[in-house]
Amino acid sequence: MTGIRIDHLITSGTFSLDGGTWDVDNNVWIVGDDHEVVVIDAAHDADAIAEAVGGRRVTAIVCTHAHDDHCNAAPALAERTGAPILLHPDDRALWHMTHPDRKPDGELTDGQVLHVAGTGLTVLHTPGHAPGAVCLYAPDLETVFTGDTLFRGGPGATGRSFSDFPTIIESVRDKLLTLPPSTTVRTGHGGSTTIGDETPHLPEWIARGH
Repeated sequence: MTGIRIDHLITSGTFSLDGGTWDVDNNVWIVGDDHEVVVIDAAHDADAIAEAVGGRRVTAIVCTHAHDDHCNAAPALAERTGAPILLHPDDRALWHMTHPDRKPDGELTDGQVLHVAGTGLTVLHTPGHAPGAVCLYAPDLETVFTGDTLFRGGPGATGRSFSDFPTIIESVRDKLLTLPPSTTVRTGHGGSTTIGDETPHLPEWIARGH
């Protein structure tokens, strides 16, 4: 555990789905030490991500889901680093909308543990925002990386194709709000929060039905 850290990079670009395109800023998370790292959500700018990684070995490029703004730079980063791209198989349809000629290199499964720099990241399958959405829970770091499943103020959007509101509520309730309250929630967009800060709001999210 000595020297492990979480590096944070914000990249900018667009998100496109269902015929619309929106400008977005994405959080890219780099977890590891001075020797090896995992990149979570290679968004928009492979050059900027590679610069943040520096000379460290990338053991995996993990996609929390396959919306284009979270995985559009993954193939270019994989080519630069030799790292495998990992994605839950339920998001293959979304992935191929962005990368029709490039398959992911490996599959993520619920309960799988990815190891980097002496710590473990447990894969939590949290469908709803996307069928193959996952979060990565790092108990040693008291952190969960939630992609677009949980934000400060509520669950991710479910108004577009491949998404479902009751499903994301179930995922958040059963997989995330059961984590220790002190767990930091590091999201796909915007600021971080904690499990304890979000848990009391579950009833209002359900009532809001967004």
